[in-house]
Amino acid sequence: MFADNTLTPKEAVRLCALGTIAAEPMHYSQLAGSVRHFTGRIMGPTLELMGTSVELLRYEGLVEALDGKGMVDDALLGITAAGRRELHSLLTARLRPASDLSKLVTALKMRFLHLLEPTEQRDQIELLIESAEGELNRLVDLRGAQVDEGGALLAWLDHDISLLESRLAWLETFSRGL
Repeated sequence: MFADNTLTPKEAVRLCALGTIAAEPMHYSQLAGSVRHFTGRIMGPTLELMGTSVELLRYEGLVEALDGKGMVDDALLGITAAGRRELHSLLTARLRPASDLSKLVTALKMRFLHLLEPTEQRDQIELLIESAEGELNRLVDLRGAQVDEGGALLAWLDHDISLLESRLAWLETFSRGL
């Protein structure tokens, strides 16, 4: 954890893996694919989130093979008591204040957009539109994949999707005014 008791990207992936397996035992390959899918749809592809190995969780005693050995035979994995304690610790960690670098960069682009030539201004707004569309597509895809899962995730995704749709509409209106 960071010094302020907030999760590092690696711990966020660990939370995803442990929470997923706590819901129901699953095979090694299913768990790895589920974690990759979820984190990739929320943040997009990033090396920062690809570092946690399910095998490491098994080595640390947080998950265990219920049948088989592990990665080599795609064993069915379940969470251990230590894994449940770690999951609880991760779930109850503090949230880091909006630390998303892309939010800062977007604000800076908007702040200084007027310093660019009109065609460059339109190009930058188009980049922001493409970025928002990509994020929206990832969240819509994730929502479709999580439709059978309980909890508050679907409501939260619906809210975020609505915000992105609103941002896209605003950017497109803004672009027409340039």
